[in-house]
Amino acid sequence: MITTAYRFIRYDKAKTIGVVVGIVISIFLIGQQIGILWFLTSLMGGLVANSDRTVGQIWVVDNVTKNANELSPLDERMVRQIRSIDGVLDTYPIVVGAATVTFDNGKTAPIVVIGSEAPSFAGGPSLDKVFRGEREDLISDDAVAAEYFDAQMFNHTLDVGTSVEINGKHARIAVQTKNARGFAGAFFFTTLSRARLYTGFDEHKVSAIAVQARLGADLDSVCAAIDRSMVGVRAWKSTDLEDATIGFITVTSNIGVSIGSLVVFAVISGFFIIGLTLYSSALDRIKDYGTLKAIGATNGYVRNLILMQAFLFAVTGYVLAVILLEVFRVSVARSGLTYSYSPLVLIGLFVITIFISVGGSLFAVRKVNRVEPASVFRG
Repeated sequence: MITTAYRFIRYDKAKTIGVVVGIVISIFLIGQQIGILWFLTSLMGGLVANSDRTVGQIWVVDNVTKNANELSPLDERMVRQIRSIDGVLDTYPIVVGAATVTFDNGKTAPIVVIGSEAPSFAGGPSLDKVFRGEREDLISDDAVAAEYFDAQMFNHTLDVGTSVEINGKHARIAVQTKNARGFAGAFFFTTLSRARLYTGFDEHKVSAIAVQARLGADLDSVCAAIDRSMVGVRAWKSTDLEDATIGFITVTSNIGVSIGSLVVFAVISGFFIIGLTLYSSALDRIKDYGTLKAIGATNGYVRNLILMQAFLFAVTGYVLAVILLEVFRVSVARSGLTYSYSPLVLIGLFVITIFISVGGSLFAVRKVNRVEPASVFRG
């Protein structure tokens, strides 16, 4: 049957190309939007994702916060109080504040300064995000860490050794990160005291408290113990806070609705475009299908023949679309739009491809099933 289906496909090359191109465009658009959404969600939870989770498995924030990018100040005394709670090994204060960076050419830009205690640097950057320099270099005078890809946004180099001013105070880029970025603005990491100096943050306040649990301790139980013991705060597992932040921003900003609607329309348009193209192709070959029936082919055989053609179209279109998506992904990664497709996403795209192609072929199946074998001998 595969050989027969292939012969039918070769018969009308124009429609064959049309179907394959339709599949490629639909799947490429869907994959592209999924990739962009994945990148944006990584930025949304960037404040937590870029922290060092080996020493900050739990984050303590105020009890109304569901968005890690909007933190309210906490009393610094809580840092010591939480250490006494069962299951807690250590605690680390984190300060997050807005500031303005000024470059030597006079250009200014808003940034987010993140400070945490050395040498643990619970607030980040995590070791896997350090691109140039060593995280310990942040201990030196006026040292900060800046993001490699933010150089394009600032239109100024952010190489190690570059001098800048943060809120009028001298700073020097001692560490360069890569893919340590956030949704609220460019991240500059530094020590706790220096972050307070640059942002004017209250010395007796912190933005969040990173909690390191004891080895073997259940994180949910530790979070519950902190919530019972402390008033006005809530303890989150770092992964849960990141997920809550992504969910909150996705819903409130309508990013999910916008990208989701584009994906849905790409599926719908691909379904009908491919379906109508296959239907038109079936009309052109209606006598051939009638002849098959006249020599003994059942409706089931003819139906499976059309579905086999649709499956071959789907496989070909999917392979070409994935190749184009990979080319696109590699190209945009050079400018900082970095993401990757998990095996689950690729499987999902293949399922969508099958749905578009095979589902669209049902228009042709319905038409051919109604063909009478005797009709091929008329006129």
